[in-house]
Amino acid sequence: MLWKIYALTTVVLFLKMFAVAGVQGYYRLKNRSFVRPEDAAFFGQTAPALAELPIVERAQNTLRNDLENIPIFLFLMLGYIQLQGSVRPLAVYAGLFVLSRIGHTLCYLQPRQPLRNRLYLLGQLINFLICGHLLWKVFS
Repeated sequence: MLWKIYALTTVVLFLKMFAVAGVQGYYRLKNRSFVRPEDAAFFGQTAPALAELPIVERAQNTLRNDLENIPIFLFLMLGYIQLQGSVRPLAVYAGLFVLSRIGHTLCYLQPRQPLRNRLYLLGQLINFLICGHLLWKVFS
């Protein structure tokens, strides 16, 4: 069951990140706004845009934040599984982490503070909780 939780968590987080990348592409195409000269030329623009659209920048920042947080959580989950942790705590950790990342993304794309910061902190708290759980398993 632990591996099923890991697989489901990985798939949901991948789909979330893929959706954010889709937001970038959608707004670039919708507004025909491309900052890279080769992209602008490929899509029939005579010159590249001077700057990214604000929503595209927000999506890029969301993905950057994801890449700073999601891989470490997945690695921590792997450690938890390798140490044969209990199913229920992992399901809670994974569920809360996924919800925190989805919420963080939504609050980044549609600016919402302080909720975005609180959701980020929830994800970090879960990382620290699973770290504590791992250390307890290692030293007990």
